Amino acid sequence: MKPTFYNCDCHIHMVLDGADWKAAIARHRQQPEDGWIRQVLDRYRELGFVYLRDGGDRWGVGKRARELAGEYGIRYRTPLAPLCRAGHYGGFIGTRYETMGDYAALVRKARAEGADFIKIMISGLMDFDRFGVLTEAGLSPGEIRELIHIAHEEGFPVMAHANGARTVEAAALAGVDSVEHGAYLYTEALKAMQEAGTVWVPTLSTIGNLRGTGRFREKAVEAILESAMENVRCFAGMGGLLAPGTDAGAWAVPHGSRTEFALLEQALAEQGMEAVERGAAKIQEIF
Repeated sequence: MKPTFYNCDCHIHMVLDGADWKAAIARHRQQPEDGWIRQVLDRYRELGFVYLRDGGDRWGVGKRARELAGEYGIRYRTPLAPLCRAGHYGGFIGTRYETMGDYAALVRKARAEGADFIKIMISGLMDFDRFGVLTEAGLSPGEIRELIHIAHEEGFPVMAHANGARTVEAAALAGVDSVEHGAYLYTEALKAMQEAGTVWVPTLSTIGNLRGTGRFREKAVEAILESAMENVRCFAGMGGLLAPGTDAGAWAVPHGSRTEFALLEQALAEQGMEAVERGAAKIQEIF
């Protein structure tokens, strides 16, 4: 029998479809498309998923999915819209803020509107054509600390989209509850997450599913994936907490993808999956 973490995906985007993000968003721009949402929820049910954690969107698609998910036997969690600093990554899907006061007001609004947690966008993405390169640097450690503090003061757990060792280390030191993606980490960043009890959701599928597509330089994709898997091995060896999250809806990652589980199993072949079991349990407990 498979452990219970095979029945959860701790990072999806219901608003996206894994193929064309602009067309996917357009599907819901007037209002969430129930037909699409039900089709996706039904697929998750057929595959045996019972817990889904959405990365959020500003059109209410994740919120609507949460309203419907109980019909499919699925516990569904959403931050409503992710929050991102104006001029930085995340504005295509999230709500922008200019000042820390604006951010605090959005956190209070999320509380009033029933968000399950807060998601912050504090770095750019990987450049999949160039190993070791991010599309933009992360926010300053001081700003990261304040973002997490404000959300925690309102009683929210915090999910952070974060890449780069400096950014991830700052988030862990500030007590972030989960780190999503986490490309290019060094030992100090991994150790900071382990000591803080931060759950790392490495979304290996977003890299692994690019192999063979011809969209990016194959050598760069392979190098990025191996770097991520080595860090996963190292983190598990430290006693860190990992959780499966596919980033379903991202390009080449369809809803219901099982790639993440296969890649985690490959990375952790020698250690076993206990770190993933514990991390998935913590995610479902606090989010």
